Amino acid sequence: MADRYLSFTGTAPGRFLTRRLGLPQPAPLKRWSPQRPTLEGDRLLLTAGKSDLDLAADPGLGLGLTTSSEKPAAVVLDATGVRDVETLADVHAALHPVVRSVAASGRIVVLGAPLDAADHHQAAAQQALEGFTRSLGKEIGRGRTVNLVRLTDARAAGSTLRFLLSPKSAYVSGQVIEVGAYDASAAPADPDRPSTDPDRPLTGRTALVTGAARGIGEAVAETLARDGARVVVLDVPQAEQDARRVADRLGGIALALDITAPDAGERIAAALPDGLDVLVHNAGITRDRRLVNMPVERWSSVLDVNLASVLRTTDALLASGALRRGGRIVATASIAGLAGNAGQTNYGASKAGIAGLVRSLAPRALAEHGVTVNAVAPGFIETRMTAAVPLFIREAGRRMNSLAQGGLPVDVAETTAWLADPGSGSVNGQVVRVCGQSLLGA
Repeated sequence: MADRYLSFTGTAPGRFLTRRLGLPQPAPLKRWSPQRPTLEGDRLLLTAGKSDLDLAADPGLGLGLTTSSEKPAAVVLDATGVRDVETLADVHAALHPVVRSVAASGRIVVLGAPLDAADHHQAAAQQALEGFTRSLGKEIGRGRTVNLVRLTDARAAGSTLRFLLSPKSAYVSGQVIEVGAYDASAAPADPDRPSTDPDRPLTGRTALVTGAARGIGEAVAETLARDGARVVVLDVPQAEQDARRVADRLGGIALALDITAPDAGERIAAALPDGLDVLVHNAGITRDRRLVNMPVERWSSVLDVNLASVLRTTDALLASGALRRGGRIVATASIAGLAGNAGQTNYGASKAGIAGLVRSLAPRALAEHGVTVNAVAPGFIETRMTAAVPLFIREAGRRMNSLAQGGLPVDVAETTAWLADPGSGSVNGQVVRVCGQSLLGA
């Protein structure tokens, strides 16, 4: 369903009226397209504190940073050297003069360091960056986003910085993303399956997306195929015709399978004898009702589809070795699981469970199998399901975020594709919200 309010605020009368009434003024977001694959303008590099990173040298990162620009499309502030309250002043000094000049739909990415448990002054200053970036994200407006990346090794952060500095991250704001040290075991380099094209990093890789016959799952399959993957479109037998339609369009294959079947993992492995590189757990259902009125069937069906099936299938594919080393698991959580939502105790429980799965399994899966485990947590996304939500609730969902609008399925898909990238091997155990910095739980 079209966002008529967004369209109205783009007109002269709409801008005048909404300003006079103090109403939200969302800006149309600039998303990726073949015609506009990058943000138009400079990428400005600033520094706060004494940093050990050498981003200006850009050793293969492909960021194209400059140290001067009058109207940058993006700003990277290296604040990894901020170690106390005094050097926090450098953050203000660096960004205060330029923040107004950042282009509409521009990006600000603050680079921080891990908190030092042995130095509470450094830990306090670095934690302050989180409050700073989230607050700036809520005030900056004009479709601009602000995110914090904690890292120790610039080489490991290439795919993450390219994503956050691109139109692909249009609906990701107010996030804190931790990037570990570079790990060769999680960065596949198989000469038989090359991925040397930066525009098609998944070339030679096989990706399976559950619940991919429509909606967000279909968008994820499309985006992974765009990035070079051979896509397996999995959905329930009742949706087989739609799944085949999507698979045929993307040059992939369809797999009709109930993901809640006890042997679903074994059947996936049997259908893909050459193995799997990317596993996207997207299938999910809602059966909303307040707990006092919720029969056990509504509870159990949501937990089975949204959480139990993810656990069973993941365990089976890891145990069988069907998910190859250097593989990626991306599960779908939700801000309903992180912040809660009335009438969704079952759904919220299932999606919070996904976050728990990711945080527990990620270090072991990487150590034992060379596989990373992350999750995306969508907020209000414009789908057929949200189009059926009553008008006032729908409008609240759209406006209650820093970008004052709903996201699109492609926003979830682009975030999933970044986590699936072979270059994202140092991103592990993260739950990344795709919610425009929703005020819920933010």
